[in-house]
Amino acid sequence: MRHPAAPYYEHAVRAEVERICRENGLACQRDRVGNVLVRLRTAKRRRPIVLAAHMDHPGFEILRPLSVTRWLAQFRGGVNDGYFRKGTRVRLLPGNIPSVLGSKQGKDKTFELKAAASPGTAGLLPKFAIWDLEDFAVRQRRIYGRSCDDLIGVAAALATLIELKKSRTRVNVIAVISRAEEIGFRGALACAASGDLPKNSLVISLETSRELPGVKMGQGVILRVGDRTSIFNPEATRFLAEVALELTAKRKGFEYQRGLMSGGTCEATAYQEFGFQTAAVCVALGNYHNCAARERIKTEYVNISDVSSMVELLVAAAKRMSQYSYLTSKLPRRLRQMLRESDKRLRNTADS
Repeated sequence: MRHPAAPYYEHAVRAEVERICRENGLACQRDRVGNVLVRLRTAKRRRPIVLAAHMDHPGFEILRPLSVTRWLAQFRGGVNDGYFRKGTRVRLLPGNIPSVLGSKQGKDKTFELKAAASPGTAGLLPKFAIWDLEDFAVRQRRIYGRSCDDLIGVAAALATLIELKKSRTRVNVIAVISRAEEIGFRGALACAASGDLPKNSLVISLETSRELPGVKMGQGVILRVGDRTSIFNPEATRFLAEVALELTAKRKGFEYQRGLMSGGTCEATAYQEFGFQTAAVCVALGNYHNCAARERIKTEYVNISDVSSMVELLVAAAKRMSQYSYLTSKLPRRLRQMLRESDKRLRNTADS
């Protein structure tokens, strides 16, 4: 989370992802558009489970210089107009140059950014800009930072793979760490269309999502049944729910929730439209896209135990993929049993 990123400018985060993979002996490679695919395949014939998360966060793309200390930039990502207050602090990258938001220039969230000083050499000319906020901190069981969305998801995907590798579990897991999600999940679309993923993969989108009625921060991972655009695969969601129920029975303190998180559209929708069976999990997010009360820009935050429960659920799901058919058929079996038990009485009382 200490690495700045914006749509199409995720290179520092990607380098950190690849470093973590090297340190933990995880096989990773870039695809043709710069997404990172991390694979742990110790059970080659097992159906793959894909963990999808993205590296970017809403930010500014520099369009052109206006002077040696002024730049024209366009904001990429979902933030309402009222949050763009003149004088709000931003950082120009590369070079980490202090700057402030100037006046709006035309349409499409295009603004003037004013630097305190000239950025210096041509090699440090800025390419993008981010809100000047705390990168990362832990306080009172919460993680705070500019870009919890979706670096928490990236960290959860990597933590899941590391845990599975340490336990020497027989699994077939692929993490897709994608680019440019905040402007229409461009990296995920490229991956979904590329043929790099087996078509029988179960894709699980990992996100942070705005807290909505029905779910609450601090009460565990959320089984996301859908987003603003789509409802996800019921059978895949049922699989995760059965795994979560098993965890609840086995470990005191494990918590999960279930909800339609309609605050935004996530990558599960993209993969689903390309024919993949999809499900999604998320954790409740405070100050979604840095948007706080009274239209102020502030750090995002999540609850640590929620993130831990997400990793725990994903580890268990990967281990239980060989039992996918058995777990997803439990509900139909129960319903058929109920029908058998009630059929005779229903017929006998049909004309009563």
